Amino acid sequence: MGLHNCFSAVIILISFIAYSECYFVNIDANAEECFFDKVTSGTKMSLMFEVAEGGFLDIDVNIFGPDDKVIHSVERESSGKYTFAAHMDGAYKYCFSNKMSTMTPKIVMFTVDVGDKPKQEPGELEGDEHQNKLAEMINELSNGLTGVKHEQEYMEVRERIHRAINDNTNSRVVLWSFFEALVLVAMTLGQVYYLKRFFEVRRVV
Repeated sequence: MGLHNCFSAVIILISFIAYSECYFVNIDANAEECFFDKVTSGTKMSLMFEVAEGGFLDIDVNIFGPDDKVIHSVERESSGKYTFAAHMDGAYKYCFSNKMSTMTPKIVMFTVDVGDKPKQEPGELEGDEHQNKLAEMINELSNGLTGVKHEQEYMEVRERIHRAINDNTNSRVVLWSFFEALVLVAMTLGQVYYLKRFFEVRRVV
């Protein structure tokens, strides 16, 4: 019976976590990008986002239901996670808005987790308290592992971005040092030429 319960809990876990996709989007200044997921009522959905680059690392996020009503809304957030269950069938919309910025584009990494609506057969899964607790524990563990995976992806992106910034900064420092060296050489030659001309004029006089 224990093996059957464990197998059933794993099936429930798989049905809860249908897919998880990670995306990167570049949002121009004074622009908005929206994405859609079409699901059925009762489906568990989760959105996690991180602003990887741009300005003060902030973005406005809005989630709309199929009836165009706002389900969740935050302003000027650097990161966040929101989980909810679909209240009706249809397409749910996630919008990232950078309209508060007039000059700076933003790079946003976000993950959408969509699970299937739990399916139970009459008299088979209902009322089994031990099985429900096991499924809940496995689901929590899976959510934790998914969060760690997303955090690792975010840190990898930030590391690449910081490495690119450091390389760009180093290149600029080298170019600036080269320019300073040229200016110093030019000033030195100019001073030598000026002093030479000055003493030549004094000698003639």
